Amino acid sequence: IEQLRRDEGEALHAHEDHLGHVTIGVGRLIDKRRGGGISREEAAYLLNNDIARIDQTLRARLPWFAALDEVRQCALVNMAFQLGTEGIMRFPKMLAAVRDGHYYDAEQHGLDSKWAREQTPARARRVMRQLATGEW
Repeated sequence: IEQLRRDEGEALHAHEDHLGHVTIGVGRLIDKRRGGGISREEAAYLLNNDIARIDQTLRARLPWFAALDEVRQCALVNMAFQLGTEGIMRFPKMLAAVRDGHYYDAEQHGLDSKWAREQTPARARRVMRQLATGEW
């Protein structure tokens, strides 16, 4: 492992190696043009790590998050997955409505955004409906 780290280098982000191939980690080829990629298991591992990190951050930033039901927690995780946890902090009216249990108001506040109007309207409608109703 140490020999490969020394000879391949280690990058914690996608980058082009000395031949111009996109790699990540310790020389892991992910450049589709060269037959690279990751397995479904590796994608699931990364996804689970991302979900856990977002969940932990939301619990730390929003003390009331832990008291929400699973469906509404998942709605906020979904939103944070796309926009980042800092991104959903830019929805103070929506978050206050969720905190106070005013889920339909939260839905309206969430839909009153560039995210819902321009970026990913279908996703925003699905996530906000889930938040409002508490149903998958």
